[in-house]
Amino acid sequence: MKESRAAATRAWVIGPYLDERRQARTSTATSGLGLERANPVRSYEARIAEARGLAEAVGLDIRETKIVVLQQIRPATYLGSGKVSEIADAVKADDIALVIMDCALTPGQQRNLEKAFACKVIDRTGLILEIFGQRARTREGALQVELAHLAYQKSRLVRSWTHLERQRGGFGFLGGPGETQIEADRRLIQERMTRIERDLANVKKTRGLHRKSRRAVPYPVVALVGYTNAGKSTLFNRVTKAEVLAEDMLFATLDPTLRAVRLPRGSDIILSDTVGFISDLPTMLVEAFKATLEEVIEADIVLHVRDMAHPDSEAQRADVENVLKELGIEANREKPIIEVWNKLDLLDAGQRLVLRNAANLYSEKEKPLLISALTGQGIEELLGQIETALGHERKIVDIDVAAADGQGRNWLYEHTEVLNCRRGEDGTDRFTVRAAPALMETLRRRFGEPLTPRRQMQH
Repeated sequence: MKESRAAATRAWVIGPYLDERRQARTSTATSGLGLERANPVRSYEARIAEARGLAEAVGLDIRETKIVVLQQIRPATYLGSGKVSEIADAVKADDIALVIMDCALTPGQQRNLEKAFACKVIDRTGLILEIFGQRARTREGALQVELAHLAYQKSRLVRSWTHLERQRGGFGFLGGPGETQIEADRRLIQERMTRIERDLANVKKTRGLHRKSRRAVPYPVVALVGYTNAGKSTLFNRVTKAEVLAEDMLFATLDPTLRAVRLPRGSDIILSDTVGFISDLPTMLVEAFKATLEEVIEADIVLHVRDMAHPDSEAQRADVENVLKELGIEANREKPIIEVWNKLDLLDAGQRLVLRNAANLYSEKEKPLLISALTGQGIEELLGQIETALGHERKIVDIDVAAADGQGRNWLYEHTEVLNCRRGEDGTDRFTVRAAPALMETLRRRFGEPLTPRRQMQH
């Protein structure tokens, strides 16, 4: 019912962007392939296209997109009075029910624009919250989105509060009677937020226990990150043979998904698919989804998946790296970050050659991997690179196992990478294994102090 109402909603998308053309845009012979490393400025066209994609992600009938270049932001209506009148006339003539402003509006600006346009108005934050409200599937995801939504609405009490009675779906921006319910005051909101925070604490505690049990195994965690619609879920499905929702739309994945994967040389990892990042993601959502992104913080390796066919790939890279910095994760630190240049299938032979030549300019340690998650091109090389990176992180040790300890042998084969095994004269087996640093204490408790092998075994 919710989606059918949204699908019938005629909407305009307005991009009110400050004039930034005086800023030097990055421009090189490889522009458009995301190879520039200067501070990128996202084009107006790319920004409005992304805003339209967000609106289409909730099934709206987008009748028009319009870029409005501003010299300054007006306190009352964000736009100048002349532009407000012009848009108001066009909106009324086109029988538009919803106007989406690709910016952050104050409550006052939102109300003034609604009066001028005689229809509902939502800003970028409201639209993203609506998408998240419809897409969150796990209990934690739903709680986090609702908490963010309530924080957003605390200053917008004159808006509709029918969503408080909903058990699922979006949050009522696009449907419902749209009538003001004054009785839903700040106390009601705060009480609900307090309950949600308490429920979230319990959910996070459960996730912490699950993470602790994984560490006891432990398999290394490899987390996929990237701009929304970069192809993370397609890559996840390709590697794990899972069937996670992977569609050509923004925010197809919101809740973290984890699967065990066996690498070519026999070692196991846990692969984690995470929510896609986006420019100007509301701060409240970054905070709300930090628990979801804990899998990234805890990961042994981060794979930064990029859509190299997108004209703003470089700006998207910068946005993702900024969010990673907020999480305390940066390149060239202890945690390896591997750039994965995806969607080769959408590039012609000349563009692919440009990419390969560009990749070869990087150091061996930072060299990006070129793949197509859709066709499978480059996947084996990627898995090999993951295995190599994990090999650098893990330790090689010798473990002595008594001849009668069959369970001990099995445990080593299940939880470590066995590189060699040789029988001693007393019947004791000496295993040379590669294991994560976190496993060393478990090895000590079970088998005694591990020994450093005389030479590093090679595969």
